[in-house]
Amino acid sequence: MEKLNIVKGVVVPMDRANGDTDASIPKQFLKTIKRSGFGPNLFDEWRYLDNGKPGMDNSNRPLNPEFVLNQRRYKGASIMLARENFGCGSSREHAPWAIEDYGIRVIIAPSFADIFYNNCFKNGLLPIQLVAEQVDLLFKETIAQEGYQLTVDLEAQTIQTPSGDVIAFEIDEFRKHCLLNGLDDIGLTMQHVDEIRTYENKRKQEAPWLFQ
Repeated sequence: MEKLNIVKGVVVPMDRANGDTDASIPKQFLKTIKRSGFGPNLFDEWRYLDNGKPGMDNSNRPLNPEFVLNQRRYKGASIMLARENFGCGSSREHAPWAIEDYGIRVIIAPSFADIFYNNCFKNGLLPIQLVAEQVDLLFKETIAQEGYQLTVDLEAQTIQTPSGDVIAFEIDEFRKHCLLNGLDDIGLTMQHVDEIRTYENKRKQEAPWLFQ
C-alpha cells in the first residue's frame, strides 16, 4: 500500500448526499479482484452517457458534460469533497479501489458509512470527517475558485486552505500509523514474519504429522 502523509491537490466537489458504492463502481465491474484498473469506471453511470461494460474502450465513450469529474477545472483532483453518509450501499471494497485508482487520496465529508470508512484505511485512502458547516464552507470556496487546492497533512492532522486557514481533524492513532507507513493488513502481518516462521518451525517439531 502506498504511504500517505501530505496531500496537496485540486479539490473536486461531489455535491450529493448518500453517495453510495453502487454508484461509485457499478456491479458489472466487480468480476475481478486485481485492485487496479477501476479508475476509468469510477461513477460510471454518472460519468458516461452510455452503458458501461467491462473491457470497453472508455476513451471513446460519450461523456456527461455536467458531471464534475468531466469538467476541466477538476482534472487531476486528488482530494474529494462529499456530503453526509458517503459510501453507503453495498460493502464492496471495489469502491475505494476505484477512487484510489482514479487518483483521489483524501475524501472529506460530514459522515461516512461505517464499512466504506474502514475499507478506505485498508486501501490507502484518508477519509476525514468534519462538521457539516466546515464542509459547506469548503464546498463554497471550491466552487467559487477554479483550481482550488487544499493541503492535507496527516502527520499534523490539519487541512490548510489557499487563504492560510487551518482546520484540524481527528484520526485514530493506529490507522494514522498504518497510512503513514503504507501498511495494509498484509503489511502488518509481514512485520512479524520472523516470529511466524519461528512458531511454524516449533510446531513442526511438536506436531510433525500436521505438516505431512
